[in-house]
Amino acid sequence: MNGTFLVVIVAGNKRSHSPGVFMINPIGSSLMGLKAFQKKMDITSNNIANVNTNEFKKSRAVMQEGSQGGVTVSAQKINTPGVTRQTIRDGKIAETESSNVDLTEELTEMIPTKSAHSANAKALRTSDQMLGSLMDILG
Repeated sequence: MNGTFLVVIVAGNKRSHSPGVFMINPIGSSLMGLKAFQKKMDITSNNIANVNTNEFKKSRAVMQEGSQGGVTVSAQKINTPGVTRQTIRDGKIAETESSNVDLTEELTEMIPTKSAHSANAKALRTSDQMLGSLMDILG
């Protein structure tokens, strides 16, 4: 084999020694994306599971750029009221507020989340294959 190879393993997003060059760890980035979209899917799933729970307030996943280019996900409660229904209990009329979860909205929200999760999984597989090929070349 002719030439010299320099293998750089980046443990996180780090600035290289060359000015103006920024290297990103593709495996770390993909893993952060997978975790972020999994948390978003968990929040949506919790909303769907509680669609028939009286007075339940849905949550939304809020994604923000974290430190060193990562992603943080937090759950934000949406305090809009649910539908108020009148029911008869023990011979008296009682008002009950349903959850504010819209099943159509939640299922629609899952489509781009699933696609983004799949894209990160594919990027992770591709990075793994590329590293495997590099290790095969280097012996």
